[in-house]
Amino acid sequence: MEITRRRLLSALSAAGLLAVVPAAPAGAAAAAGDTARLLANTVAVFAGTEESNARPEAAAKLAAVEKTARANLKAMDDAGDGELFAGLVLGTDEANLNTAYRRLYETALVTRAPGAPADLYGDAAVQRRVIDGLVWLHERYYGDQSKGYYGNWFHWEIGMSQHISRTLVLLADQVRAQRPELIATYLTSMDAYLRNGKNGDVDLDSRFHTGANLADITTNRILQGALMAEGGDARIRKALTDQLTVFVTVDPYHLRHGVTDGHYADGSFIQHGSVAYTGSYGKGLLTRVVQTLLILAGTGYAHGEELVPTVYGWVRDGFAPLIFEGWMMEIVKGRAVARTDSGYTDVAVVVEAVVDLSSLAKGAGATALKSYVKHIGATSRARIDPARFVSPVSIARHADIVADASVPPADLNPAARSVAFNAMDKTVHRRPGYAFALARSSDRISKYEYMNGENLMPWFQGEGAHYLYLAGQDQTQAFGIDYFTTVSPYGLAGVTAPVEQRRTVPESYGKPYYDNPGHPLHFTSSSESQNTYVYFPRGTNGWSGGAVLGAYGAAGLVQSSDVAYRDRKILPDDFVVYRGARATKSWFLLDDEIVVLAADVGDAAGRAVTTTVDARIAAPDDRITLTGARRGGRPWTGPGTAALRWLRYADATRDTAVGYVFLDTPPVRVTLDRVTRSRRVVRTANPDTAVTRAVFGVTVDRAAGAEPACLAYALVPNATEGQLRAYRHGRPLEVLSNTARLQAVSHRGLGLTAVNSFTRGRHETGGLRVEGPASILVRRDAPHGTTTVAVSDPTMARDTVALVLRGRALRPVATAPGVRVTPAHGGTRVEVDTHHAYGRSFTVTLRGWGPSDGSPRRPRRSVRRAPGPVSAAPVRRAGPSERRAGGRVRRCRPPSWRALCGWRGRRARIGRAGPRRARRRRRRGSAGARW
Repeated sequence: MEITRRRLLSALSAAGLLAVVPAAPAGAAAAAGDTARLLANTVAVFAGTEESNARPEAAAKLAAVEKTARANLKAMDDAGDGELFAGLVLGTDEANLNTAYRRLYETALVTRAPGAPADLYGDAAVQRRVIDGLVWLHERYYGDQSKGYYGNWFHWEIGMSQHISRTLVLLADQVRAQRPELIATYLTSMDAYLRNGKNGDVDLDSRFHTGANLADITTNRILQGALMAEGGDARIRKALTDQLTVFVTVDPYHLRHGVTDGHYADGSFIQHGSVAYTGSYGKGLLTRVVQTLLILAGTGYAHGEELVPTVYGWVRDGFAPLIFEGWMMEIVKGRAVARTDSGYTDVAVVVEAVVDLSSLAKGAGATALKSYVKHIGATSRARIDPARFVSPVSIARHADIVADASVPPADLNPAARSVAFNAMDKTVHRRPGYAFALARSSDRISKYEYMNGENLMPWFQGEGAHYLYLAGQDQTQAFGIDYFTTVSPYGLAGVTAPVEQRRTVPESYGKPYYDNPGHPLHFTSSSESQNTYVYFPRGTNGWSGGAVLGAYGAAGLVQSSDVAYRDRKILPDDFVVYRGARATKSWFLLDDEIVVLAADVGDAAGRAVTTTVDARIAAPDDRITLTGARRGGRPWTGPGTAALRWLRYADATRDTAVGYVFLDTPPVRVTLDRVTRSRRVVRTANPDTAVTRAVFGVTVDRAAGAEPACLAYALVPNATEGQLRAYRHGRPLEVLSNTARLQAVSHRGLGLTAVNSFTRGRHETGGLRVEGPASILVRRDAPHGTTTVAVSDPTMARDTVALVLRGRALRPVATAPGVRVTPAHGGTRVEVDTHHAYGRSFTVTLRGWGPSDGSPRRPRRSVRRAPGPVSAAPVRRAGPSERRAGGRVRRCRPPSWRALCGWRGRRARIGRAGPRRARRRRRRGSAGARW
């Protein structure tokens, strides 16, 4: 049974979690049994079982566990004075202290892993060394809280506690036998370091105790409760009650504890208040909650099966659209885009969680999850390496799924889909041959994330940056760390940026953050001011969003400066701010094309501005060709600058191609450069590894002081030259409007009109009249006589959005709740209640009045037939709407729609009113019908 949001909110009451967390068992024996089961489950999750570790698929994992443990033991043997592990300096670097605890956990793990070498598995001497290490670290570097809690809060409240708690669980019996006071000693210290909590416990009102962070903290506390001699049951239940809040869908209009972190109704996931983070913190949250469900299985502490459908929904609606052929898209990774781990590595983490979730799910849900695991394995350009899974049990489950012939590979999403993650200002558009991912920002969502020396040059990653993934390609050769290393941060695909040189945070301030605790805004490494102005600043624009109609989409963005530039007068004098460029942009997402319109492209300060149509990277020895045609039709080859009609980038080595159709664009500059840079330029902790890539760019340049420009072009994935030549004279694409007020296109082949209106007032285009800002898609299906409309409010601030469809009156066939259809002068009015919809699309299907649906059509003239003998030809019988008179078959005037609906008295009155008045009334009845 799926646990609904209403049920969860009801459960999260002062009375406790009545539905999900049952009452405490009667008697100490029952509680002890649940605790013992919880500890055994935890050991099985991390160390494996006899059965799982005997599987040949687990051999590589066990070998890795052994190798790591032996390296740690050698480092302990080689340690000098004041060291626990050789070369690991402690006392000033909290990351090193966290590493020391992690190494103790890794060493303890091998002693509890069945199948490990005999000299390690169950070895009391090794376990004693780990326990002595715990004592040593606590006495010297952890136990004195007056000296602790320096550096990153995460290590003190989450990282170290995680390693300590797991180590104590693995060695619980040995610790109780050798140092029985150690568990209580560490629990007291871990509570003391929970300084962003309340009284040594979680504080749901704390901005640090949300989302993935909250799941980590509460899982740690569940394990701690299982270790406690007294009071453990209460700690476990309190931690479960706190963790359950992450399962509640965030309602931005009714926030709980002021928290915006978590999963939203449209599949978005946010962490740090305003960062789109599915691919980093989101996968961490997914992993942790699934592990917790496994740890709790069979204990009686929670009815975890009721939460499984919620987690399944996260995977289907939140993760699956963002995974393309086994690659996690860059738009939801925050500062993690600068790490050397690839998108394939990210997805492997998700796969393990899905594997484990499938073991908890039932029926069709379990089958769908297993099919998705096989789908990722079949489509990924990199092999999923189960040896990197956390749990040997997960490895065995994965092997069973792969070997199960009754489970077919299947995506959780259709191959053709457009997804508007409007709650986190991201858009994904998928087709069998490609996926397009778009990063937007607004006054709700951050332009980028920088922190701890990671993602050093992020300034334009939320300014309409896009990523075009081509099917069949190894994405490490197209995106990932090397894309951000070699492509200029001012020239990311899709970005409009001023021509200027910006400095990184360490370059500006000499440290990874801005430090000014004496200022009224109190800038420290983890202050709210640091978050607001340095780590993840938001934009100042309210228009960012779009609509979805079936598999088609529209998105838009009004580009703005960030909040630091807006608030520059209240910031310290030495605080560095940058002003953004200006542009109004739309993306219309079709089958073969992504159409991009940009208006008012320029700079209010008069600076030169560049707009990057696209940027791609390739290996330096790949065979790349650039071909195209000028506006006059003459062929063109690049690089160079020219007024082009179309351009094709082709990588023969990778068998990939992208086309560009310039519908209305100034001359473009096409470049193909060989770039070599160190991966450290984007992250201070990266190895100083130089990478070389061929960097392709298509750019429109505007000189300083130039008038604002308009651009209209289309990206055509996998295009051939023949395809590109066929785009001409408005076929099949036509730009209907491209201004800062209104942007619209039509596609004749699809019968689709797409519109973004950005300002107040009335907007007219393409047979539509739109009132105020909106995003609208209209598709006319001529064979079926239907018109389908999708409407969204990208400002997320309007109560209603209204439009008029010009032409004959239409009636609704299917409508979403909140949609009203009424007749209007010259057409049909559609009004949508967008109050508190948060960018959601509303759809309505309409149909004209005609014989196809049983309603009358406009009267037709009489059909005259030549007179002649009856024997000259068979006499056709009069049809139901005809009559015979004088040898002719005359078509009768059909009754009005009101007559068909039983309004016979009305029709009788029309018949007596005189011919002119009757005709006038008929016209009003036909065009002004109400439904």
